[in-house]
Amino acid sequence: MTDTNLRIRSEILLLVAFCGFLFFYGLGSFGLLGADEPRYAQIAREMLDHADWITPTLNGKPWLEKPPLYYWQAMLSYRTARLFSTAENNSGATSVHARQDQPQQIGATDGVTEISARLPDAIDAALLIAAIYLFLRRSRPGSELDGALITASCAGVIAFARAAATDMPLAATFTIALLSWYTWYENRGRAPLAVFYAFLALGMLAKGPVAPALAAVIVILFAIAARDRKCILDTLWLPGIALFLIVALPWYIAVQIRNPQFFRFFIIEQNLARFSTNVYHHPQPFWFFVPVFLLALMPWTVWLVAAVVERLPEVWSDNKEEANIDRRWSLFLLIWTFVPVVFFSMSRSKLPGYILPAVPAAALLVTEFLANRDRRISRLLAIVHGILCGALVFAALSAPGIMLAHRLVLVRGTYIAAAIAIVTGLGIIVALVANAGPRLIRSATMIAVIVSVAAVIRFAAPAIDATQSARPLVETIRSFSHEPVPVALYRVNRVEKYGLEFYFNRPTESYDQGEIPPEAHLLVAASGTESEFRTRLGGRKVSYLTSLPAKKLELYWVGR
Repeated sequence: MTDTNLRIRSEILLLVAFCGFLFFYGLGSFGLLGADEPRYAQIAREMLDHADWITPTLNGKPWLEKPPLYYWQAMLSYRTARLFSTAENNSGATSVHARQDQPQQIGATDGVTEISARLPDAIDAALLIAAIYLFLRRSRPGSELDGALITASCAGVIAFARAAATDMPLAATFTIALLSWYTWYENRGRAPLAVFYAFLALGMLAKGPVAPALAAVIVILFAIAARDRKCILDTLWLPGIALFLIVALPWYIAVQIRNPQFFRFFIIEQNLARFSTNVYHHPQPFWFFVPVFLLALMPWTVWLVAAVVERLPEVWSDNKEEANIDRRWSLFLLIWTFVPVVFFSMSRSKLPGYILPAVPAAALLVTEFLANRDRRISRLLAIVHGILCGALVFAALSAPGIMLAHRLVLVRGTYIAAAIAIVTGLGIIVALVANAGPRLIRSATMIAVIVSVAAVIRFAAPAIDATQSARPLVETIRSFSHEPVPVALYRVNRVEKYGLEFYFNRPTESYDQGEIPPEAHLLVAASGTESEFRTRLGGRKVSYLTSLPAKKLELYWVGR
């Protein structure tokens, strides 16, 4: 085996281990979070149960807010989990005694668990990192491992790789598409252009027309800035456009035929209205995505700022030939980084996941900035980077107390977390200052990232469950009744509603909407509202069961 093959094998093994920990380890350590995760996971379950690959449904009704790529991936994940579960049961690997003594994971009976719901995004993130590694190895050899690890260790990539949502499928397909386009731009081979169109079509199946729209803006701006407008016409390759239509259009046509309201709802309301109005109640100031984006790049934020400050004047150098030949890659990455941030900053509706497609470009910009091994790293940058890494560790270790108390509580654990963070930060600062170059940055930073992710999985999971997931509520309800009983809600937010419907695999009913079950049922109500909902029940008997202080909820049994 040659030295090159040995190095490549070692790099691949390192990437597999690192991505396996960051993206896959502890996927089920806490329940599905927020309203979107359980809702998307439940939609995929209903599509699989009904063997319907066309119309997404929630509680049996069409749910046409998002295209189906995540749902299809989750359906395959659920189906695979069911096959393994069936094989295990048939083989008798688990004894009856063990099944009775060990609590069964919520949803495990039908293969639908937190792990199987989140697995598609973890796989997409791994494919994203693999694509970056292969691209850099082919076109910028020597920086492939740095680029892959820097991208994988960004806070935004790690967070969305562990979420059952549509953001990572879009980011992965969009990144692969743009890397393929740039490969074509440098070499003009038709195969990369075909890959560009195919993955752009998958991006459209992941989150709609935003994928081709953003790609078109980035390519056009790059062509203008690079003084190569001819590449715009060359990109419009008819076989590639046909491939895009073949991959993307069949589902859109099929779902429109089955659901005549699809075009109006998805295109007009979910895309145009979401962008231009506050109809979905996600208002944020214009500058919202600037801090969000900088946090998503943690712990590499300071190097992104340094790279942008250095590269911006260079790519628009007066030396036309130099700008077109030596600096096109930097120019492409800068445009790719800024376009999604600026584009979604103009939207009236803003959510953090919108700018995830820009994170890989920013990570590659950092990679390019640090690729010069002879670069002298200023002490200021080393100190700021060390502080950011220490802050990341401190935030991860302090997360349980902050989430439960909604503030930083000065207890013994806080001081221990601060001590660990200070040691980590100082160690990184000393290493970088002593080395005075970029050689140790990646290795030193990985330590902080691994410690932070391990702390969240090991220590913060119960607090995340208690405050952000409906799983503890479901476990409390099941402690009172193992049999399925109707569940009604009163003044309960969407997180609990969609979480309950996912974990119980059935709809809930809402007192707020006049849906009061005539039969005996369990009521989940906001704390302090007993006198309010009693007036709606007439003389029906109401028995208090328990409360969940972390969620400010109370459980009641309502008789016939």
